[in-house]
Amino acid sequence: MLRDGERLDDTGFGGIRVIQRKGLGYGVDAVVLAAFAAGETGASGVASNAKIADLGTGSGIIPFILSHKLDDADITGFEMRENAFDRAVRACELNGLQESVHFVHSDIMNIDMDRYAEYFDAVVSNPPYFRKDGAIPNSNGDKYTARHETTATLADFCGQAARLLRPRGCFYMVHRPDRLVDIFCEMRAAGIEPKEIQLIVPRIGEAANIVLVCGVKGGGSELRFLPDLPVHKEGQEYSDIIERIYEHNFDK
Repeated sequence: MLRDGERLDDTGFGGIRVIQRKGLGYGVDAVVLAAFAAGETGASGVASNAKIADLGTGSGIIPFILSHKLDDADITGFEMRENAFDRAVRACELNGLQESVHFVHSDIMNIDMDRYAEYFDAVVSNPPYFRKDGAIPNSNGDKYTARHETTATLADFCGQAARLLRPRGCFYMVHRPDRLVDIFCEMRAAGIEPKEIQLIVPRIGEAANIVLVCGVKGGGSELRFLPDLPVHKEGQEYSDIIERIYEHNFDK
């Protein structure tokens, strides 16, 4: 099952496991995005039986978490990197999720729109945060592709989400606060109106380093701010809301 340089990790979500490259794993941003889309952080969330697309799915972690949080959802992850796609497919089989989770080996710009145009109730994405050539390149090829816009820009992610969504469908994105103006502009240009925003802060009182945004295809112009979500307490211990999102067993 595992190939050289890979590890098998327990996500903590209903026994679901994910195959990852050693030294390159998913972070809290993917987990809070899944919780945001599932309505666990105060956002409206998607219906439990929704058809959901994940653009740039990587190891498949977001579809796997959503399949646990939304029992009847049908989720399709699109991934251009062949090695990441292969890991997602193998993990899907390992977890026995083939009936509800599917993966397509495709750059987001080459998605078969004859099949998928206006097919999904919701689209989620944890896209590359940095503009192409906008930050110091990482020596690891997979890390560079995951973190930097290479074949697709922020505008491309928003445009493809709009094409995949049914009218009034929702686009859930996790990104960096310093790209927020770009996010709003590109969403609106694609016909997706930003409707909900939530800032993720390391601790209460600290500046946000992650932002969650939900937009509605064809929605009206009204933006709702959700309460900030702290990741940690005063030290390195996770906050109560993060513990609940991760479904850690504790009595609060």
